[in-house]
Amino acid sequence: MSSVQLYKSRTFVLIWHLIAIGQYYYAIYFDQYFVNIPNSLNIPKMMRPEQYGGRSKFLTYWCLILQAIYFSICLINDCVGTNEVAPRKTPFIRKVKDYMLAAFAFPVALNVGVTFWTLMAIDRELVFPKALDAVFPGWLNHVMHTNIVIFMVLEICTSFRQYPSRKAGLTGLGIFMACYLGWLHVIRHYGGIWVYPVLDVLNLPQRILFFAASLIFSVGLYLFGEFFNNLIWTKELKQLKAGTKTLKSKPHTEAENQCH
Repeated sequence: MSSVQLYKSRTFVLIWHLIAIGQYYYAIYFDQYFVNIPNSLNIPKMMRPEQYGGRSKFLTYWCLILQAIYFSICLINDCVGTNEVAPRKTPFIRKVKDYMLAAFAFPVALNVGVTFWTLMAIDRELVFPKALDAVFPGWLNHVMHTNIVIFMVLEICTSFRQYPSRKAGLTGLGIFMACYLGWLHVIRHYGGIWVYPVLDVLNLPQRILFFAASLIFSVGLYLFGEFFNNLIWTKELKQLKAGTKTLKSKPHTEAENQCH
């Protein structure tokens, strides 16, 4: 790649990350200060932000904040880190960025997007009652449930990363999802509500199966992200692997030369 092409590439990625940051932080701000649900609006009790847990009851809101933090880290990496395939020394911020996408940003975004639109197709009253259309703008709904998926796909396609070991990545994702499931039970205990209506109609064994299926689904999304990343960056990953093997073999070669 020529220096001009490299400059354009770095510029594009920087602008792209600024757009993502602007979108997510504005969505958080708008949701906090301009989305008000009047008591007269006919929506289920658990969906009201004034209930115990507020907006943080929903995985969607966790995901929105997660995306904002992730792209902020991307911007910091653009400025003081590197997006090179094989830097001599990988900056700490780059390691954080790569791990965060693999373990959190990508699988959680797809989980929220796929689950939301699947349930919308089955029965929208379960996730986004029609009454909310009067106070919740469509663009905000798409930022929270559509753009998160699109932006994650674009992020994988525009910035190289090396996925962490599968054990490390899945451990991080498992801890994240366990924290959210624990939070659901805290809300149930202190607020007296299940955040998602489906949990109201399930008995204990069925809920355990439901949570287990959710975790398995999240693992599947992690593996899909790893596969997709490796598919997009096959050539670069092969070069990186070959370079690593060459570096490992150099000490042996030098020792052999000394013997001869």
